[in-house]
Amino acid sequence: MWGTHYSSRLNSLQDFCRQSIVRYDEREKIAWLYMNPSPRPCITPVLLEDVRRSQHVWAEVNREAFLNGDEQPVQYTVLASAYPGIYSYGGDLSLFIQFIKERDAEGLRQYAYMCIDDVYLMAINLHQPVTTIALVQGDALGGGFEAALSCNYIVAEKGAQFGFPEILFNLFPGMGAYSFLSRKIGMVQAEKMITSGKTYTAEEMFEMGVVDFLVEKGRGEDGVYEFVRNHRKKRNAHLSLVRVRQRVNPVTREELIDVADMWVETAMKIGERELKIMERLVRAQDRLRTDSTEKVHPLRRGEKEQPEIRIT
Repeated sequence: MWGTHYSSRLNSLQDFCRQSIVRYDEREKIAWLYMNPSPRPCITPVLLEDVRRSQHVWAEVNREAFLNGDEQPVQYTVLASAYPGIYSYGGDLSLFIQFIKERDAEGLRQYAYMCIDDVYLMAINLHQPVTTIALVQGDALGGGFEAALSCNYIVAEKGAQFGFPEILFNLFPGMGAYSFLSRKIGMVQAEKMITSGKTYTAEEMFEMGVVDFLVEKGRGEDGVYEFVRNHRKKRNAHLSLVRVRQRVNPVTREELIDVADMWVETAMKIGERELKIMERLVRAQDRLRTDSTEKVHPLRRGEKEQPEIRIT
């Protein structure tokens, strides 16, 4: 059967993912990726590689099915988290600190470009008739919020928190926040959110139009399936509307890269005071991670810790 062949390829992705957990729901044609970074729930280079690899396999399998005249195996992708109560704390601050102290602007730029490659592919549906979904079941901060914004839709549990803490250390979120958010809620409101340093609840984000589907706490995955069932009833129209949106108000890779370059330039100008704030945030994240993982997510049971890997 064709489904067995495609399912096997999609499920074999797990053999190559070091800081994420992937699974494929053949019946609903949903590819799930749960971010599972180490040593803390932030966006590490290894996680970025996992996401990029998964994106390419999802797209390749769909292309193969198209050439074979088969039904598209991946119609929806879901970017979620394996950490209970935490979606993502955003960029790898410990890596940022290292690059800034070493005056390694190119290392920081390489990291930023890796982020851009991943969020851009999510934003343009992997160049496929695919719907990208972010499932937020906890804190989505900084780059984690940006990752969610890059998806076509955000499904969030009540009580989840969203925000951009970068202003606290004299920086701004540079991996898509302004581009994605301003197109959703306008430039004035986007700048207000970015510069305030405030955290917003999922309920507030839903009222503002940032979150698309709001569900009760603990019902996130059920909410995704409910969203998909409703979306699928008029999938042709929804896919076309996404294409129209991207044509009328496109987010280009060039725009994202230009902003990322400005982010690198700004980051290299921050001083010792800001670096100390970043270091305190890293320590706080470590403490919160310990508290969060006392109750281990079922997907993380038996997983071995992966060492942090630095870009070279």
